[in-house]
Amino acid sequence: MQLKETKEHTNDKSSPLISIITPLYNAESFVSETIKSVLNQTYSNWEQIIVNDASTDASLSIVKRFAQNDERIRIEDLSNNKGAAYCRNLATDLARGTYIAFLDSDDLWHTEKLEKQVAFMIKNKCDVSYTSYLHIDESGNSLNKRILALPKLSYKKQHCNNYIGNLTGMYNAEILGKIASPDIRKRQDWAVWLEAIKRSGKPALGLQEDLSLYRVRRDSMSSNKAKLVKYNYSFYKDYLGYSSIKSGWNLMKFFYEYFFVRPRYIQKL
Repeated sequence: MQLKETKEHTNDKSSPLISIITPLYNAESFVSETIKSVLNQTYSNWEQIIVNDASTDASLSIVKRFAQNDERIRIEDLSNNKGAAYCRNLATDLARGTYIAFLDSDDLWHTEKLEKQVAFMIKNKCDVSYTSYLHIDESGNSLNKRILALPKLSYKKQHCNNYIGNLTGMYNAEILGKIASPDIRKRQDWAVWLEAIKRSGKPALGLQEDLSLYRVRRDSMSSNKAKLVKYNYSFYKDYLGYSSIKSGWNLMKFFYEYFFVRPRYIQKL
């Protein structure tokens, strides 16, 4: 699925700066299209901080070519592989924007994603927002699946399940402060958005437009749901510090939410 390209930019530096966090590891097949989806944004006041996690393919040379032609793209090159959480946290530390957003090196944004989302947040005085998004395969073809954003997402609801697609989320770092990803194997994004809602003290708001494309990879851990059970349990036990009994109870609530509630927000196209 190709995103429409545009050369028109409706925003300038009088608009809030948005910092885009992009960890990079061996994504030579996808990262060009990812960066192009940022370059084609109708909102122009952004910086993209790409942290190369010691890629062994041509990823670094590809992003360097883009950075040479656009000063808004900044690259940090790691000599040793540190993992996605470290990369996101390094980029977050370096971020200068009022808003922080996330885009992995294989995902894509609609051209109006930033413009519409910032306007939505300003209009609704919102600290945390996210959008609906679509699934594509490794070749960019539609998988005919939409994840619909809930209009409002409370801390309690997010505690039961991660309803925010990381590639769609944005938070106001000027108000909430910068939020670090915990150094856990999986569910780092769940932790970040739960903390963001907690700091905000009010629900996150969902923009129910398809503004992002999530690429489903065959080698992705998230493509194997069975493997994620232990990571969900670990989220409660290790990250939130709950007892084994409390973690198990919350995992049961997670399952209920995942199998009986969340499917209401997953649409076949």
